[in-house]
Amino acid sequence: MELNNVKEAFGGSTTVDVDVLICGAGPTGLVLAMDLARRGVSALLVEKSDRLFPGSRGKGLQPRTQEVLHDFGILDTVRAAGREYPRMLGWEGPDGTVRGREWDMMEVSEPTEQTPYANGLLIGQAHLQALLHDELRALGGEVVFDAELTGLDQDADAVTATFADGREVRARYLVAADGGRSTVRRLLGVAMNGDAVDPKPMLVADVVVAPDAFVDGDHWHAWTGASGGAVVLCPLPGAPRLFQLVAQYEDVEAVPDATPEGVRKLIATRTPVTADEITEVVWASEFRPRAALAERYRVGRVFLAGDAAHVHSPAGAQGLNTSVQDAYNLGWKLGQVLRHGAPAELLDTYEQERQPVAADVLGMSTRLHRQALLGGDSQRGNVVKQLGIGYRGGPLSSGAAGALEAGDRAPDGVLPEGRLFDLFSGPHFTLLAIGTEPPAVRSELVHVHTLSAYETYGRGLFLVRPDGYVGWAGETDRGLGEYLTRCGAAK
Repeated sequence: MELNNVKEAFGGSTTVDVDVLICGAGPTGLVLAMDLARRGVSALLVEKSDRLFPGSRGKGLQPRTQEVLHDFGILDTVRAAGREYPRMLGWEGPDGTVRGREWDMMEVSEPTEQTPYANGLLIGQAHLQALLHDELRALGGEVVFDAELTGLDQDADAVTATFADGREVRARYLVAADGGRSTVRRLLGVAMNGDAVDPKPMLVADVVVAPDAFVDGDHWHAWTGASGGAVVLCPLPGAPRLFQLVAQYEDVEAVPDATPEGVRKLIATRTPVTADEITEVVWASEFRPRAALAERYRVGRVFLAGDAAHVHSPAGAQGLNTSVQDAYNLGWKLGQVLRHGAPAELLDTYEQERQPVAADVLGMSTRLHRQALLGGDSQRGNVVKQLGIGYRGGPLSSGAAGALEAGDRAPDGVLPEGRLFDLFSGPHFTLLAIGTEPPAVRSELVHVHTLSAYETYGRGLFLVRPDGYVGWAGETDRGLGEYLTRCGAAK
C-alpha cells in the first residue's frame, strides 16, 4: 500500500493491511515512522490520545541523538528551535531569594572535527515531537489519533491488531512504542524487571510564569534546600516564559497534587514565585523514579521500543535519547527485510544490540540519581552524551582496520566538499576506502567513497551501517560480500 493511502484506508475501513504498525506517537514512534517512510515501507502510526503528548517529560537531546537527526536532515531545524543548557543557579535563604552558586549541569565540551555536536541541546519533548511530526508529514506519513489498541494476535505471517472501535490492522510487524505502561507489552505478557530508584515521589510539570516573576529565563533555577523537597525551574525554548518544574518530596508517603491548583501551591510554598504568577499549567504528572528493563524486546513479529522496553530515572536525560536510538536501530533492519530481501534473522539483532545498551544506561542513570540524593556532584559528565555507545563484539560487528573496530560509532570528518556525516545521511550503507583502493561493489544500497588518509579512521575499508556505526572493517575486502548478503545489501 502506498504511504499516503495508509491513514485514509484505516479511516474508512474496518480492516487494513500494512507492513508495519507502530503503536505510540512519541519520539520513538515518530522517528521510526520517519525512517520507514524514507525507505518506502508502508507504516501506520497510531496514537491512543487525541493529540501528541503536550508536555516535556523529556527535554534534552544528547549529542548522539543530534547525529541521528542530522541523518534525517532536520537537525538544523531542531537546533534552531532549541538552546544550549542554561547554567544552574542555586537559591538559598529562608525565603529562597539569596543568590547562591552557579554551575553547569552538563559538562561542556568543545566541538571537534570528529564530534561536531559536543553538548546537549535543550528542547521540550512536546516541541520536538511537533517538529518530528512535521517531517513525517513531509515524507508522506501521518499519525492516526484516537486509536486505542485493545487486542492482538499473531501467526506465522502477520500480526492482527484490534482497536476499541472494532477496526483491525493486519501488519507484517508491530512495534510497541506506547510508553512505560505499554498496552502491547501487557498483552504480550512480557515482564519488566527492575527496582525503585527512589521511594520518594516526584512531580514534573510545564508552567508559564509571568514576565515580572522572580525567575529569569537565563538560568536553570534550583532550590535544593526548600522545605518539603528540592525544586527546580528550567526555562524551555519555544514559548515565552515556559518552564519545566521538577519537584522532589521528602516524605515517602506524600501524594503529589498534579492539579493546576496543586502545582501553583507547591511552587508558591517552595520558591519566591507566587501562585498567581503561574499564569498557566500546561501539563503535570507525578511519578516515583524507577529503573526497569523488559525481559524481551521481541515476541514473534512484535517488537518493544522506547519506554515500552525500558524506563529510567530522569537523571542524565537518557530516556528519550535511548528511545530514539532504539527506533534508529530497528528502522533500517525492518527496511532491509521488508524491501531488500534481507534474512528475517537480521531482526533478531535488534534485541541483541539494544537490550545491553539499555541495561548499561539504566545503571548509569540510577547511579546519577542516587549520587545526587547523597549530596554528590550534580554535574553530568560526558558519559551521558552517548557518544561512547557501540556494538563491539555484537552480532552485526565484524573485523577491524586502522584505528577503528567494527561496532564503533563512525566519527565525522571534514572533506574538501562537505563532511563524512553528509556521506552517511540517507537510508543506505557507506563504504569508505581510506588510503586504499575500493573493491568492486555493485549494489545501489552501498555508496562507495575513496578518501585520502584520515588519522581518525586510519587506513582500510570501513562499511558504515545506515545507523552510523561501523558494521564491517578490514584491510582487504575479505568477508565484505558475506556481510552485505546478511544485511540484504549485496545487490
